[in-house]
Amino acid sequence: MDFETASRRAAELRSEIERHNYRYYVLDDPLITDRAYDDLMRELMDLEKRYPELGTPESPTQRVGAQPAAGFEPVTHDVPMLSLDNAFSRTELEEFVDRVKRIISHDSLNWFVEPKLDGLSVELRYENGILVQGSTRGDGRVGEDITANLRTIRSVPLKLREDVSIPDLLIVRGEVIIQTKAFEELNSLRIERGEPPFANPRNAAAGSLRQLDARITARRPLDIYLYDAVYADERGISTQEELLAVLRAWGLKTNPLAALCESVEEIDQFYRSLVDRRDSLGYEADGVVVKVNGFDLRKIAGVRSRSPRWAVAYKFPPAEVETTVLDIELNIGRTGALTPVAILSPVAVGGVTVSNASLHNEEELKRKDVRIGDRVIVRRAGDVIPEVVKVVPSSQPEARSAPYMPPERCPVCNTRLISVGDEVYRRCPNVSCPARRIESLIHFVSRDALDVDGMGRKLIEQLVRRGYVKNPADLFALNREQLESLDLVGSKKAQNLLESLNRSKNTTLSRLLFALGIPNVGQHLAEVLVNEKGSLETLMSLEEPELENIVGVGPEVAASIFRFFSSPEHREVIRRLGELGVRWDEDSQSARKADGPLAGKRFVFTGTLEGMTRDEAGSLVKSLGGTVSSSVSGSTDYIVTGIRPGSKLGKAEKLGIRILDEAAFRSLLGQLGVG
Repeated sequence: MDFETASRRAAELRSEIERHNYRYYVLDDPLITDRAYDDLMRELMDLEKRYPELGTPESPTQRVGAQPAAGFEPVTHDVPMLSLDNAFSRTELEEFVDRVKRIISHDSLNWFVEPKLDGLSVELRYENGILVQGSTRGDGRVGEDITANLRTIRSVPLKLREDVSIPDLLIVRGEVIIQTKAFEELNSLRIERGEPPFANPRNAAAGSLRQLDARITARRPLDIYLYDAVYADERGISTQEELLAVLRAWGLKTNPLAALCESVEEIDQFYRSLVDRRDSLGYEADGVVVKVNGFDLRKIAGVRSRSPRWAVAYKFPPAEVETTVLDIELNIGRTGALTPVAILSPVAVGGVTVSNASLHNEEELKRKDVRIGDRVIVRRAGDVIPEVVKVVPSSQPEARSAPYMPPERCPVCNTRLISVGDEVYRRCPNVSCPARRIESLIHFVSRDALDVDGMGRKLIEQLVRRGYVKNPADLFALNREQLESLDLVGSKKAQNLLESLNRSKNTTLSRLLFALGIPNVGQHLAEVLVNEKGSLETLMSLEEPELENIVGVGPEVAASIFRFFSSPEHREVIRRLGELGVRWDEDSQSARKADGPLAGKRFVFTGTLEGMTRDEAGSLVKSLGGTVSSSVSGSTDYIVTGIRPGSKLGKAEKLGIRILDEAAFRSLLGQLGVG
């Protein structure tokens, strides 16, 4: 066969194989047997091997995966990939629908409802029908280039269908998943090989897509459903229902389960039908997505900074299963608080294998009367934290084990446990307790604190066990030799850890305050303290009455902060952090407070805002130099009210505080140059 004949035959084969890919992976309606398909593929591979110049990037033979990459390049999305607000009940769904109706007020308003897949959001970019780039959602604005990995997914067409009109530029979005059956087979294979099984399909999909070696991704059974196209309205597409039909025509896979609804009742009926079928869908779904169907009406509704106003995720109720309590243990947190945990016979709950579940505190443990050997109902609270709901009544109550008796001493350091005030849990007061030390360090390096990449629990446990690290400052004194002596830490990882520690030295005062783990001081209060006092030195010098004068700081919190900074040990850690090169920005927020047009003004928000979240509104106030409080007092300057304001409004009226509805608040911001 000469080159010209081979070229024509290769083109025929590519077209034929892509047609069968579309029938098999998109329509689920194959026309030929697997053997016949393999024969076509083998013939094409032979031709491309004989004539390498026939190989093209969009050829179906190019799905085996590229050579390992050094890293993922950033990709800026043309249009941000927004997240969704959640509705957890019929009432919250009704509130969402009513809110949209007030904004749009249009006779033709209807809703398109689709399953909310629990996978990884991605974006595919096609130019002249050829896949040229694929990326992750990332932070919504900037993702990571994972083109090589996405090309390995059989249901992702490398070339769109040629028998329909396709835009020169097409940007589509969807969810990469692993079907339930394929996930189970993947885990069975991993177990046979002595490899650890994946926790759930979502983690397996996400981990597979972030492999630097795309050949590994190619061996994973990934799938995709597409549901969005950027600039769809500019392509003459007017509704979500029409968009999905067009995506299918272009050769892209969409979820066949969807419904066009005219009312809340119809939405809820579709939702409940999926709840009933949840375990038989064939993939993990955690709710339905409710969208305004018409694209012109979506423009009227608009978007917030992080989410569209025209869509909501109507979440499924938490999955509940039954299992056995094997043991009850006590976990010690960074403040010394003891949390009883039920050790369970492993069981899958909402797509995750659970082997322990929180019992919250000793009082809750006593109330539920959970005992070793009991059969219990377990669920994932908010689909995240596993918890024991209740004990399953025993047919032989006399056969139950004795009630759990909490110890009098810390199970780790043997220090006598104490109770503080009216707290429902006891504490280990020993600040040198290894368990407390580990949890404090894990908190210190977490993303919202100092954000030390690569410093996980197992690594910190080793550092504490070997005596290399006793407090946060010791982290910055670590050397390469110490790190390389740890299990599973080679030269490259040690270097990466040192670089990550060095990067985290430049932080802000609010992050540092949060990272230090001061009891009762979370992220928000840390920002309040910085906005009020501006410097760490000032905060460390305050007495309890002075701390109580800060809005949002009550007597208990003031005492907690004062005790923390009065501790010679804590002061020494802070001194050493500075000595070892940790620097925190103290000026930007205090300068903003002093110079902003709302400097010295205190705001309180109550009720639900329609045009933005309360967090977004609070951030705008802070950006203009104002402060935000969670409670009304004589020092409050403005209270901003949304839908269904709470008791704060009545208190504000009694105190004569100026009241702004959302429109008046927006007007105030507009006068100050913020829209």
